[in-house]
Amino acid sequence: MPTNTYRFFNRELSWLSFNKRVLDEAKSEELPLYERINFLAIYSNNLEEFFSVRVASYKKLQRLSEDIGNGDTKPGKILNEIRKTVNSHLQEFNQIFDDVIEKLKSNNIYLVRDFKKLDENQKSYITELFHDALIPHTHPMLLLKDRVNPFLQNNVPYYLLRLYKKKSKASKPQPRYAIVRIPSHHFDRFIEIPQRDGRHFIMFLDDIVRYNLSSLFPGYTIDKAHTFMVTRDADFEVEDELDGDIIDNIEKNVLRREVGEYSRFSYDHNMPARMVEVLKDNFKLIYTDMLEAGKYLKLNDLFSFPNPFYPEMEREKFHHLNVKELDEANTILKALKKKEYLLHFPYHSYHYVIRMLNEAAIDPKVEKIMVTQYRVAKNSAVVEALIGAARNGKEVTVFVEVKARFDETANLHFAKEMQHAGIKIIYSIPGIKVHAKVALVLRKGDSTNYAFLSTGNFNEKTATLYSDIGYFTKKPEIITDLVNLFDYLENQNTSPRFKHLFIGQFNLYKNIIKLIEREIKNKKDGKKAHMILKMNGLQEKNVIEKLYEASLAGVKVDLIVRGICCLVPNQKYSKNIKIIRIVDRFLEHARVFYFYNDGDEEFYLSSADLMNRNMHRRIESAFPIVDEPLKKQIKDFLDIQLADNLSACLVNEKLENVRIEREPNTPAIRAQAEMCDYVQGLENKN
Repeated sequence: MPTNTYRFFNRELSWLSFNKRVLDEAKSEELPLYERINFLAIYSNNLEEFFSVRVASYKKLQRLSEDIGNGDTKPGKILNEIRKTVNSHLQEFNQIFDDVIEKLKSNNIYLVRDFKKLDENQKSYITELFHDALIPHTHPMLLLKDRVNPFLQNNVPYYLLRLYKKKSKASKPQPRYAIVRIPSHHFDRFIEIPQRDGRHFIMFLDDIVRYNLSSLFPGYTIDKAHTFMVTRDADFEVEDELDGDIIDNIEKNVLRREVGEYSRFSYDHNMPARMVEVLKDNFKLIYTDMLEAGKYLKLNDLFSFPNPFYPEMEREKFHHLNVKELDEANTILKALKKKEYLLHFPYHSYHYVIRMLNEAAIDPKVEKIMVTQYRVAKNSAVVEALIGAARNGKEVTVFVEVKARFDETANLHFAKEMQHAGIKIIYSIPGIKVHAKVALVLRKGDSTNYAFLSTGNFNEKTATLYSDIGYFTKKPEIITDLVNLFDYLENQNTSPRFKHLFIGQFNLYKNIIKLIEREIKNKKDGKKAHMILKMNGLQEKNVIEKLYEASLAGVKVDLIVRGICCLVPNQKYSKNIKIIRIVDRFLEHARVFYFYNDGDEEFYLSSADLMNRNMHRRIESAFPIVDEPLKKQIKDFLDIQLADNLSACLVNEKLENVRIEREPNTPAIRAQAEMCDYVQGLENKN
């Protein structure tokens, strides 16, 4: 079939389909109320980043020329589709939010949005709070025609007010307009106010400001007050990387996020049309900048919605599992000399990774420790362990990717802290990002070297929230490839060869294509052929075309794709491809590639998704798992995911998330719960 007949989903619309699946989870009445609130916050947080990065990039394309693209790929058309889709989702969001707030009442928690329901004590409380603490941060300002308008802070909600002078002599007084900042960047968004009769009351910071607005404009009557907020363009690339200092460039460019062009101008959908025009005129907006939303904006603040009865109405605390054999061994290395280990996060505890680094720090035979760093936790135990190793005289080298979006400042901070402790820091490589997650420990002479490779970051916090897989190994062939990788990171004039690892910019893309082609050939030769590819995103066009080709050849293709998926299922050329999406308590983050290979099954774990950026603009790592017991663990993990009929859904040809209907007498399976039991079973066997 000619490849020009293949269809591909638009990346942005596919991502919105994923975020809709997150919103669907907030709708689930099977979840505790505060978990539903958490999913509303996740949805909002995702959407905020989407507008600040992806929508911003389309707006820049649109400003350059509307002639870019053709038909469905024109920036203006895609932005209109995004607007229509998001508007639909936000209506559903508001319905879910109202439903959750209503259900909280039966638990004696009341979100007060009607001032008539406040008693005198509560009114006094919010008045005093406003005058004692909030006023200096509200910055009230009248909008004056033909004057320079105030700068609007990024992702901070404001009120637009319509006011009339109290003592106007005009028969038909003319309205004035003013803005007031809601200081959510200085104070909690949700404020607990005095209890009454055993009931707990919470107010939006917005409403506390709204209740006191008249005190900001004593000579005026306030007729209307509606919220609005700007999200600014955060889609910047470091400029002139090859000229000057990359650290200086990063630090300067991070500041641009706070002053960039508008990528979204959200406003209360109940705002009168004339007030909308005032916003457009005063802030020089065009229609495509503006997005109708609910009364309350920036609802990722729901992450901090108070729970007076904690831990009630929350998920039960998750207890991470230990690895008995590692606990019984004096050191990780001693255990590794007997066998290799996979760690399944967050089911397993992450402290074994920290322990490995701490043990290396005090091992007299250790000479060098080398680590890549993409995103680390606040108050990072990983960084502390590396600093401890350097102070113990070890030669520690850390590659710090200072271009990790939204973590640039934190990474620069930790890099400087480590450098001060004597650690050799290698900063970003111009033109590409280093996304591989690897740590290498080299010991003197013929002593055993060892390594840890992972699908997730060296981050003990996200290791409790994300589903990832880590691999402890001492295999000499893996060690050799890692030494070559770090040599290249330190000196790009080298020409490394990788025999066992797939490394982005070298052999990753080429080998992924070859492995797909091998399954196609096997099927054409009359052999069984099957692939299971689990990842966060699938976009790279040539990879998708190869998967279409595999489907046409009769290869069974199971895709487990959490987020963006540009492959269109249920077409003539994709009838053998099934796409499932799993959204549950933990963020599915592991990348796992399985190839049947005529019965000699091959398994790869990877830091890379099959996206353009991972295949062509990043240094990634994919590593083979060859020990039979570990291969069985990965296959079992994939089979559990494919059997999920509760938290998984099918993605169809309309980008809809279709719930999987359970066959009669089929057990209910939630993959993450099953995986927790599976990991516990592994430990019980030991």
